[in-house]
Amino acid sequence: MRVRRPWRLAAEAAAVLIAVVVAFPLYWMVLSAFKPASEVQSSNPRPWTLNPSLDAFRRVFDQQDFGRYFLNSLLVAGTVVVASALIAFLAATAVTRFRFKMRTTVLIMFLVAQMVPVEALTIPMFFLMRDLGDSVPGIGLNTLGSLILPHIAFSLPFAIWMLRGFVKAVPESLEEAAYLDGASRTRFLWQILFPLVLPGLIATSVFSFISTWNDFLFAKSFIISATENSTLPMALLVFFKDEGNDWGGIMAASTIMTIPVLVFFVLVQRRLVSGLGGAVKD
Repeated sequence: MRVRRPWRLAAEAAAVLIAVVVAFPLYWMVLSAFKPASEVQSSNPRPWTLNPSLDAFRRVFDQQDFGRYFLNSLLVAGTVVVASALIAFLAATAVTRFRFKMRTTVLIMFLVAQMVPVEALTIPMFFLMRDLGDSVPGIGLNTLGSLILPHIAFSLPFAIWMLRGFVKAVPESLEEAAYLDGASRTRFLWQILFPLVLPGLIATSVFSFISTWNDFLFAKSFIISATENSTLPMALLVFFKDEGNDWGGIMAASTIMTIPVLVFFVLVQRRLVSGLGGAVKD
């Protein structure tokens, strides 16, 4: 104990230091949201305030259609999370449980898809959304579908690759026993396999939700004129002005944007920890 104790204290101190460094930008964002405008624009910023104010939040909620942007973000993020989780679960089951030609090639393609920068695909995706709008209603530019479809596509490779490990860890003897007891493939899939890989689904859903909720690139590129279909990150542009940025409003809007992510994380944190810890074991 005398030998290990200093190392343990050093590790705990390092963990606390890293946590402080990571949390400080979040603290500064919330602090700036509650600071009066004079303190936010001060040349000598202080890491505290003695005169908290809600003026920045009032300016945010006074913005036209802010509530609509919030609901649009919830709709897009929720749809992406549910759709990508279901599709990834079925795809991971297929590439793990079934033998077919080019299965390894498909798995490699999932990894290759993760290597391509999103910025490099934005322009091709723009033309694709434009062409789809002429043939598929609700998918073209200036629609929420133009945000949902790309995010589902970008969420699937990571989700499928991660869920593959969870599905593979479920013993085949469990599947055989279910069939001997009279369970159909569909019943085994949804009543036995799905609950076992649920921690993995939760883990992938968190990443899908965060990336979709914070998206600015697609929202700026695909929503051109239909401002009623804009999402919450676009609302931040209102506070960037030629005569000077409203940093208090920017920080207040960013704080509001962070709340749903924190709520979602708190709701799934237990299953998220088990999901990141590894797959189920026999």
